[in-house]
Amino acid sequence: MSATGAAGDTVLARVEGHLGRLTLNRPRAINALDHAMVGALHASLAAWEGDDAVAAVLLDGAGERGLCAGGDIRAVRASARDGDRRAAEFWRDEYLLNARIARYPKPYAAFMDGVVMGGGVGVSAHGSVRIVTERTVVGMPETTIGFVPDVGGTYLLSRTPGETGTHLALTAGSVGAGDALYLGLADHFVPSERLSALAEALAGAASADGVAEAVGRFAETAPASDLDGRRHWIDSCYAADTAEEIVERLRAHGDPEAAEAADTIVRKSPTAVKVTLAALRRARELHSLEEVLEQEYRVSCAALASPDVVEGIRAQVVDKDRSPKWVPDTLEAVTDEDVARHFAPAPDGPLGLAAPRASEAGAAG
Repeated sequence: MSATGAAGDTVLARVEGHLGRLTLNRPRAINALDHAMVGALHASLAAWEGDDAVAAVLLDGAGERGLCAGGDIRAVRASARDGDRRAAEFWRDEYLLNARIARYPKPYAAFMDGVVMGGGVGVSAHGSVRIVTERTVVGMPETTIGFVPDVGGTYLLSRTPGETGTHLALTAGSVGAGDALYLGLADHFVPSERLSALAEALAGAASADGVAEAVGRFAETAPASDLDGRRHWIDSCYAADTAEEIVERLRAHGDPEAAEAADTIVRKSPTAVKVTLAALRRARELHSLEEVLEQEYRVSCAALASPDVVEGIRAQVVDKDRSPKWVPDTLEAVTDEDVARHFAPAPDGPLGLAAPRASEAGAAG
């Protein structure tokens, strides 16, 4: 999809009719988010919130590869290696943006076309009008790089049917349009060739009802879900209390796909897998996205001190040898204390989105 604006702008913001349009504009990086882009999105959304001429907002991505491949993980690795707070400062503003999108008072539409990973999920799946296409590939691949699903990902994945979200989070799997709808990560299916026409229709919609009517005219029946047919082994295996037992159940089940999932999990960062499982289980007990984002901020800041983040990004993005050396290197070697430290208060305090629980307030004091 094409976009207009200055060539150097990494976020193109303009008003077309009644529509505030935001285009992530780093196509060579599949529109990966950096700190400046997060700030630009904040600024536009704040300005349009009080602008009566803007009835709705639309987010899309420049180029043909996808909406957004995630955050700038090379910058995260540099921050972790240098021991500074740059990554934490980025996450703070990014998570505040995720919360802003979720509670935005006007329709917030996202064209989840092509690749939508990690941070891309955060700026799309919390919106009120989430549109997928036949090209959509959605995922939270964090355990592959020694990290944990964030940007509200543990909120979304903890509320999917059965244990499907746990399966995706631990394996770092990705899904297409049918499964994105099934999981509650999207609302409508529109063929990619019709997105430009839909954007024009949205620009002509002067109200939330007009937006809904426009989307309804373009939405079509989505492909069937693949995950729904795997629930017979996903739900029983991932209901186990520990990551070790999940792997054991997957290997013992007898379904080849279950065995493959077990092999995938044990190749991920053992620490990230265990922390992810704990984060998902805790997120189920939290009542709001804001509370979960507060938890994710604590986990992300703690993960900066883990050698697995630096090593995982090296193996996947820098050297691309796909052979990370995890520390510890087995699930059994990751202790309860290793997991628990990820949920301690963040060094620079909470995001301010949700009041801390009494236990957290006591720990902080």
